[in-house]
Amino acid sequence: MDFNRRIDELYGLPLAEFTASRNALAKTLSGDEARRVRELTKPTVVPWAVNQLFWKGRPAFDHLVKQGAALREMQIAALKGRDADIPRAVQAHRRALADAVGRAMELASAEGSRPDAEEVARMLEAVSLSARPPDHPGRWIQALQPAGFEALAGVQPMSGAGRAEAVGAAARTERGSRDSHRRAEAERADARRAAAVQKRLEADARSAERAVERAKAAEAHARKELDNAIERTRTAEAALAAARRR
Repeated sequence: MDFNRRIDELYGLPLAEFTASRNALAKTLSGDEARRVRELTKPTVVPWAVNQLFWKGRPAFDHLVKQGAALREMQIAALKGRDADIPRAVQAHRRALADAVGRAMELASAEGSRPDAEEVARMLEAVSLSARPPDHPGRWIQALQPAGFEALAGVQPMSGAGRAEAVGAAARTERGSRDSHRRAEAERADARRAAAVQKRLEADARSAERAVERAKAAEAHARKELDNAIERTRTAEAALAAARRR
């Protein structure tokens, strides 16, 4: 497997597995590659959640980056005096951010982690509005902040209220996802119980069929014994009649 691909896989793992998997990978390598792997830093929980979104929720991540690029272009166009529908771009970016945060929180929750949604939103905002793409997307180890990225491109960070709205929408999305997950789990539990009942009924039916077969076999044996007894009785009666005649 390609060396960079193996490193990428490390950053897509559950957070608790990173260190052990990194050390195990280093042992399979030698020289400079082994040293580079040993020096890899374990992400903190917020960048780890963003990494999970990149590797396991790519559609939401790509859509957010696309909307961030569109917003940045609108802001730059406005600064240059050209017509730009900035409010519409802001709303589209805000919706994409809410979807991305919700998906990131859902992926993190599935692995037993609960990063702060506000911090995840800040980092995703910074990534989506950055003037240049990262060198190694999906390998973030520290949380990024919007301040500084947008200034380079002439874009103002989202207001606290706007980010809070996005986080709130993400929370609603996450709750909806959890509710759907619980409903699905309940349906699967019902299906398992129904399958268990069906299995017991089928077992009972097979037992009853075997009992009927045994009863039929016993009846056939009894009939044969009865026929033999009747035949012996007839033979004895014939012998008795003959003896009386003599």
